Amino acid sequence: MNVFQINSHDNVAVAVDAVAKGSVVTAGGKTFTVCQDIPAGHKVALQPIAKGEDVIKYGFPIGTAKTDIPVGAWVHTQNVQSKLGDLLHYTYEPEKADRSPWKSEKKYEFQGYKRSDGSAGIRNEVWIIPTVGCVNNIARAIETAAQAYKTENIDGIYAYSHPHGCSQLGDDQVHTQKILSGLIHNPNAGAVLVLSLGCENNQVSLMKEVIGDYDPDRVKFLVCQDVEDEIEAGTAIVKDLCHYAAQFHRQPCDASLLTIGLKCGGSDGFSGITANPLVGEISNRLIAAGGTSILTEVPEMFGAETLLMNRARNREVFDKTVDLINHFKEYFMSYSEKINENPSPGNKAGGITTLEDKSLGCVQKGGRALVEDVLAYGDRATKKRPKLVGGSRQ
Repeated sequence: MNVFQINSHDNVAVAVDAVAKGSVVTAGGKTFTVCQDIPAGHKVALQPIAKGEDVIKYGFPIGTAKTDIPVGAWVHTQNVQSKLGDLLHYTYEPEKADRSPWKSEKKYEFQGYKRSDGSAGIRNEVWIIPTVGCVNNIARAIETAAQAYKTENIDGIYAYSHPHGCSQLGDDQVHTQKILSGLIHNPNAGAVLVLSLGCENNQVSLMKEVIGDYDPDRVKFLVCQDVEDEIEAGTAIVKDLCHYAAQFHRQPCDASLLTIGLKCGGSDGFSGITANPLVGEISNRLIAAGGTSILTEVPEMFGAETLLMNRARNREVFDKTVDLINHFKEYFMSYSEKINENPSPGNKAGGITTLEDKSLGCVQKGGRALVEDVLAYGDRATKKRPKLVGGSRQ
């Protein structure tokens, strides 16, 4: 098989291997001669595509033809342009999505660490999380000194450096606090030291308001300006935290306790027919078992967003999805940037032509389950099952 038609409605096919000019190939029930060299992962026209006509892949438009494209021609950036532009008006059409429930035929488990709050991690680490970038070097010094207290049941002791928390105000500071709070609650951390300088805007008292309830045996705080030797004091606290974290052992955990994040890496023309559908199948099975799958990278939903919108659990989730997409588009537009410039040179070299082409392949990682919620920047997942995660304009 030299070329592959993904959907019966497609007017292009993907070259599985490089196809030389003059080769005779068959796809979509048609046999034709290729009139240009087609690199592997790139598209070939299955039928004549007139200038201005939609180019269809995955059963949906990935752009329009800039010129007349004959059968057997190489279909790529030289003759296809994106249809993305201004903000769109969206209509909730759940009847157009496959909303049948996905049932798990077997019980899935993973080897994890059960936490006192009912969650479970896949690692058992001790983390040092600064409230402000000013204590990054102190956090790393404590990390180094505390390695002596790592046991075979602790997977690592790590400081999470960042440049924020000093002079931030308003939403800017809230975003930092939410991200740090998410790390503090992350079940992959068996124990956490929250390290503060003492004079920063992001005071410990403010962080605690965002953190909410926490286990005082698992999460401890140190204000460097309150002690004479902050490295010695911090190392002593981490020693105690290691003792606490060492009590956890790997054990079978039900898949309903598992949350996965879905992200692309080095997308090309094969991603949407190989890796991403496979990840989507994993997502389907995890969700059917009661777990949670989070789809990220909002700009790589542009052009495929209606597929997600129609899978929204209800109109409220649909409206949140519309806001998520439009806020990101408005962010690009506020800086006079085009919203369709996402595919990188490497993406294009691998066969991705437009952002719609990339997005339709990317969203397959989320499987086909209903979308239960939309998470804003820094939000933590509270509802089970699939979610979209994005952010606000910064």
